[in-house]
Amino acid sequence: MAVLTIRNVDDAIKQSLRIRAAQHGVSMEEEARRILREALVRVSQPQPLGQRLKQRFAEVADADFELPSRQISRTPPNWDDTP
Repeated sequence: MAVLTIRNVDDAIKQSLRIRAAQHGVSMEEEARRILREALVRVSQPQPLGQRLKQRFAEVADADFELPSRQISRTPPNWDDTP
């Protein structure tokens, strides 16, 4: 296992970490490991885009949400037939 030393941590951050560790019944060191593990697992295993969008807009999109009707797309220009 590696050893990690973190310098210049604000006193308020250290105090918050100490309180959070006490609430979880673990040492500050263990709480810091848990926080790092949780943060990095989230980053390394992103949700698929559809799930992220559904989660982000869950409050505004409900069962009554109606999609606008689709229109027939226009014919793209044919650039090969230019004079």
